[in-house]
Amino acid sequence: MALYLVYTLIPLLWLVISATKTQPDLLSTAGLATGHSFSLLSNIGDTLTYNNGIYLRWLGNTVLYVVVGAGGATLLATAGGYGLAKYRFTGRRAVFAVVLGAIAIPGTALAVPTFLLFSKLGLANTPWAIILPSLISPFGLYLIWVYATDSVPDELLEAARIDGAGELRIFTTVTLRLLAPGIVTVALFAVVATWNNYFLPLIMLNDPGWYPLTVGLKSWNQQAIGPSAHPVYNLVVTGSLLMILPLIAAFLFLQRFWQSGLSAGSVKQ
Repeated sequence: MALYLVYTLIPLLWLVISATKTQPDLLSTAGLATGHSFSLLSNIGDTLTYNNGIYLRWLGNTVLYVVVGAGGATLLATAGGYGLAKYRFTGRRAVFAVVLGAIAIPGTALAVPTFLLFSKLGLANTPWAIILPSLISPFGLYLIWVYATDSVPDELLEAARIDGAGELRIFTTVTLRLLAPGIVTVALFAVVATWNNYFLPLIMLNDPGWYPLTVGLKSWNQQAIGPSAHPVYNLVVTGSLLMILPLIAAFLFLQRFWQSGLSAGSVKQ
């Protein structure tokens, strides 16, 4: 575990140190060596203002895709997983097989068919080309399904029904609280997947105004290639550092919701 921790933290340490270097220092120094001057603040300012502040536009696009796409995926996975776990209906086993099959298919394998489909629908090069595929989370659905099976006691649901609560009220006032740790887990998976999504926006979007941060930073990195090369490696590195800060904040904020035993004592043994 110690070796894995070192292996994980070294790239992060390199990113932090490299973000403090100027463009010449970044090219002349290697590894974890520091530059001749501390330029983190100037790099941040240059990153946010470069090319008329396009970085902030990419950040806004990424937040949009995460809030609508990942948020919608979490909501759909929660409702669907709870329904599959606590209700019996015809075709339930077939749905289970479809969900497992969808988990086994990598997202990159579906990128090209999705692009062709969205092109025919006229949705390519629009935010919907990123948001709509992000709403589907087979793994999140399966995770909530498994979690709800044990964390939501059937006796508690029956007691709520006897008290006159409808199914929607039971879901919103009882079930969501019991599923909070599972919902947070699914939300984090969805947020990280959408925030770091690269391949799908790469093939769906050709307007830089709709790029997320992943594709936008890659376009900056490619400026160092070709006869009119204009490398901005220091901005790419600084932009990458700024990009991971919201994810770290999300993990720290949502960590308190990972609690177990929320339903302990609610059912008499």
